[in-house]
Amino acid sequence: MTKLPIAVAIPTKNEGLNIAEAVKSVLGHFEAVVVVDSHSTDDTAKIAEECGAEVVTYTWDGGHPRKKQWCLENVRTDLDWILLLDGDERLSPGLLAELRRIFADRDSPKPAAYDIPLGYWFSGKRLRHGYTIRKRSLTDRTKCYYPEVGDLAAPGIGEVEGHYQPVAATAEALSNPIEHQDLDPVTAWFERHNRYSDWEAWLEHHPEVKEQVRKVKSRQGQLFHKAPFKPLVSFAYMYVYRRGFLDGRAGLDFALAMSFYRWQIALKSREGRTG
Repeated sequence: MTKLPIAVAIPTKNEGLNIAEAVKSVLGHFEAVVVVDSHSTDDTAKIAEECGAEVVTYTWDGGHPRKKQWCLENVRTDLDWILLLDGDERLSPGLLAELRRIFADRDSPKPAAYDIPLGYWFSGKRLRHGYTIRKRSLTDRTKCYYPEVGDLAAPGIGEVEGHYQPVAATAEALSNPIEHQDLDPVTAWFERHNRYSDWEAWLEHHPEVKEQVRKVKSRQGQLFHKAPFKPLVSFAYMYVYRRGFLDGRAGLDFALAMSFYRWQIALKSREGRTG
């Protein structure tokens, strides 16, 4: 089977429960599969090597480049195309087939990047309705880059770029998803989003950086960035407008969790103003 001319880079830190499925979903289909590990204290690196991935160590020095941009600059630079896959994600068979059709002719004209839908799982169930997002995960590294926004001093994010996309002059949307199926307990989701809300609240007090971030978010993210009453808007959009109620209890739980996340941001922002 001909391998796709793409390097898969999987940034990780303590993804021992997830990394095997991530690696197995891409191994044998791509020219390179590289796990970029940030000194995990669990068995992430060992499991990845046993599954057949190459493992390299990333050490953040507190500045730029952050981890994803570092991957673009350092992971198998002999291949122009790079797919960034989180440790709790895996490729769907449909996406693999779609990529094979696109790259069957390696010399055919292509955009600078591809935006890929995310198939999101929450509390053990695949959400079919309420949550829709596309990630710019596949890029031609010679034409794309992650911007250096001024948030190095912000809490909650650290070595990995925040919730914004790499810059690309042209991009096309793919039809088949990356599956985001985190096998960690739901407490890990809340711990992670507690950190993210620290970053989001910090942005509220640094409007110039917030504007930099807004400009490099997805179109959906840019629209929501300006919405008032975000906790209520988030719940209404996901649970009612996007029919998250059709996902049953998991749909309700996730809509509430995301609304709570938006409430956290607002509360922390208000606390920062008074403090």
